[in-house]
Amino acid sequence: MFSLTPVVRVLLIINVLAFLVTNEAIIEQFGLHSFLSDKFNPIQLLTHMFLHGGLNHIFSNMIGLIVFGPMLEQFWGPKRFTFFYFFTGLGAAFLFSGINYFEMHDVYGTVQAYQAHPDYDRFLAFVDQHAGSYYDRLVPFIEKFKEFPNDNKNIEDSISIINRIFTNQVDEPMVGASGAIFGVIMGYGLLFPNTQLFLLFPPIPVKAKYLVIFYGAIELYSGVYRAQADNVAHFAHIGGMLFALVLIKYWGSQRKTFN
Repeated sequence: MFSLTPVVRVLLIINVLAFLVTNEAIIEQFGLHSFLSDKFNPIQLLTHMFLHGGLNHIFSNMIGLIVFGPMLEQFWGPKRFTFFYFFTGLGAAFLFSGINYFEMHDVYGTVQAYQAHPDYDRFLAFVDQHAGSYYDRLVPFIEKFKEFPNDNKNIEDSISIINRIFTNQVDEPMVGASGAIFGVIMGYGLLFPNTQLFLLFPPIPVKAKYLVIFYGAIELYSGVYRAQADNVAHFAHIGGMLFALVLIKYWGSQRKTFN
């Protein structure tokens, strides 16, 4: 049985209630959109932390919260734990959004270059890289464009398709408390590094510090090598851990953390 502390309990309740009322319209409005999207709103930097994309998503995040959160709240107290939770969550959102901005800005440059000089080879290269699951639906048009590459209608349609692919990418919202949860996991590993945690798979004990290193390495690898097919915001996870490290080191330098 988990012993829930006051702030952890409130965060758990809010997340569960938000999940029960969440629909596509709410995710579209309050999920975190790219800075390049017309749908971006600064409030989304906060609200996306209380939305989740499915039962497995919220379950894994809330398990992390109730396993690792209470120890940190007991150690720091409610106010400092609350600040830590939102600091790491917002930090994760900013890091994810910043990286997303630079990536999407490069894609936008490619879109503009194509609009200026459209042709079949450039179109095929773009959709190969960016269409994702949408690619299969484009196969009939790709074949038609290949057969008639100079047809004005095909050229106009290709420009429209590329614009649509870019718009779909920047309008895809990111949701979840994962950034803050990974911050909590990082905080736990830094403050209680030698605590033995019993894993389910495989069923072996492991020290918290090694678990944090493992999580960090996996997320860094996935983020750098662009593991987009799994639909996971790996750089948000890295951001949560990074901002947790920075904040705990700062508190330690102030000699107030471990009183």
